[in-house]
Amino acid sequence: MLHCTMSATSTTPLQLQLEDVLAGLQHARRTNDLGRLALLTYCEVRRWARWAQRDALAERASDIITKLPHPSRSEFLSIVDEVITELELIRLGTH
Repeated sequence: MLHCTMSATSTTPLQLQLEDVLAGLQHARRTNDLGRLALLTYCEVRRWARWAQRDALAERASDIITKLPHPSRSEFLSIVDEVITELELIRLGTH
């Protein structure tokens, strides 16, 4: 939420929200907080992706919860890592 309170003239609200979502995901991933990862991916990433009209990303974020159970913890983390990577590429403008 820090970015949302900072004034930046060249940054759009969509970009600020992306940075906030990505920071939350990265923190949860570093601390291995699986519940937070699931919540952020399903709620925040899915919401952002819909707002940004990135339907494939929104669908993948939805699958985190709706396509249960995951075969293993490592499979779940692999999906989350892919989502984080995609968001990082979007943030950098290369995706």
